[in-house]
Amino acid sequence: MKIVSLLPSATEIVYALGLDDSLVGVTFECDEPARARTDKAVVVGGRDTSDMTPGEIDAYVCAQSAAGADLYHLHEDALAGLDPDLILTQDLCWVCALPSGKVTEALDFLGCRADVLPLDPYSLEDVLATITAVAERAGISERGVTVVAGLRERLTAVAEAVAGRPRPRVAVVEWVDPPFTAGHWIPDLVRAAGGEPVGATAGERSVPTTWDAITAARPDVVVVSPCGYHLDGAAEQAAVVRDALPDVPVWAIDGDGLVVRPGPRLVYGVEALAAILHPGTVPDRPDAVRPVRVGSGHTDERVQL
Repeated sequence: MKIVSLLPSATEIVYALGLDDSLVGVTFECDEPARARTDKAVVVGGRDTSDMTPGEIDAYVCAQSAAGADLYHLHEDALAGLDPDLILTQDLCWVCALPSGKVTEALDFLGCRADVLPLDPYSLEDVLATITAVAERAGISERGVTVVAGLRERLTAVAEAVAGRPRPRVAVVEWVDPPFTAGHWIPDLVRAAGGEPVGATAGERSVPTTWDAITAARPDVVVVSPCGYHLDGAAEQAAVVRDALPDVPVWAIDGDGLVVRPGPRLVYGVEALAAILHPGTVPDRPDAVRPVRVGSGHTDERVQL
């Protein structure tokens, strides 16, 4: 079987299932593992926004939406040359990846007969279900069961470690200009880590808000996990949040690595959040990207995982 992944979280799932030899195509944003973009054909491109501020990116996205233009483009010739059997895509968020409808249109145009599997999780349970769904469609159902069982064991370990402890009120900020509070599966991560999510609704889309509204939600902790950024970028944006909410502890976390992408690394995200909310309770994860607390103009504290 030849597999093409059109979103970074699907690429992570494919590697977690040990299907990397079957993976032939990825997107320009598939950076976990790092070798994905160098070892596989890149079939989806998009604008490089690394030199843009969050406000500029938001303005660009809004302008594209108003014009009915796409944020991503499919390299149809590259896709046709790969002749995939299975394509992993999504319809969850047009800002995050190419929607499945565009893929189906391209396949019809090219005359390809690949199986298209949209992965559209709205909860942590949904995310785990996507892993088993990919395994089933790839003909390795038992391997999917094993991978998910291992992730559930780690979630159970965190739940036992934080059981009976006070649950801090946690606001997760997914964007800073304008501010967005994180929805979808992210409130589930906060609960799994022993916190109480505020300012967002589990299973619902992330929504724009105001700093006053976040303050009114009375968070004990604010976690900044911006979509499209790893830890360094999150720490830069967390400084904006710190200035807007000076009376609340503000932590930066690797958004793309641990929180935003709906793949197996969300369990690392739960462990990292638990380390913020309940220090010393979670199992040691030396391979995890540790969150940092943002102080006066610099990151001054890194949690131990």
